[in-house]
Amino acid sequence: MEEKEIGTITHYFGKISVGIIALTDVLKLGDTIHIKGHTSDFSQRVDSLQIEHQEVQEGKPGDQVGIKVNQRVHEHDKVYKVTG
Repeated sequence: MEEKEIGTITHYFGKISVGIIALTDVLKLGDTIHIKGHTSDFSQRVDSLQIEHQEVQEGKPGDQVGIKVNQRVHEHDKVYKVTG
């Protein structure tokens, strides 16, 4: 499995389990991502992707996207897209 860094977590909303990612590369619905940080280290599929509370199919570099996360994430956690 190869991984490519595609962004960084900038915020986490605990009550709704949503992480905000500042993207440096494209992220699409259905992609598998790996979130890794000081205390975070897990992979999941992207089943929900939003920009400004609007459902979108993909986010592009420079976008701030919100995704539903399976576990708690923290600011500055790195986000990788899993390929292969």
